[in-house]
Amino acid sequence: MELNVFNKPLKSCCTKPATGYFRDGFCRTVSHDVGTHTVCAIVTQEFLAYSAARGNDLITPIPQWSFPGLKPGDQWCLCISRWLEAKKAGKAPPIMLEATHIKSLQYTSLEVLQKYAAT
Repeated sequence: MELNVFNKPLKSCCTKPATGYFRDGFCRTVSHDVGTHTVCAIVTQEFLAYSAARGNDLITPIPQWSFPGLKPGDQWCLCISRWLEAKKAGKAPPIMLEATHIKSLQYTSLEVLQKYAAT
């Protein structure tokens, strides 16, 4: 069973659009997931623009990958490294802690994540 940052069962982040490394709605990861997609974020326009400027356009649909493109308010599993980069730049979106994988704690503290918890 996959666990969240509270050491409890990991909750689904989003199924419409289907997110996660496995596109099953969960922010879970495996060793060959180079990006470590463990943070369940509620994307904002500011974050989407920042991510696009950094080379990861999450706005434009990619039909061949069944990716509809994201809009502000969508939930999505982000790479922990990109989320931390956005945090440093003041662009980090809020996160759903119950749907954020415990592996995120290998990169940052629970206290940091809690400061960005969605209300």
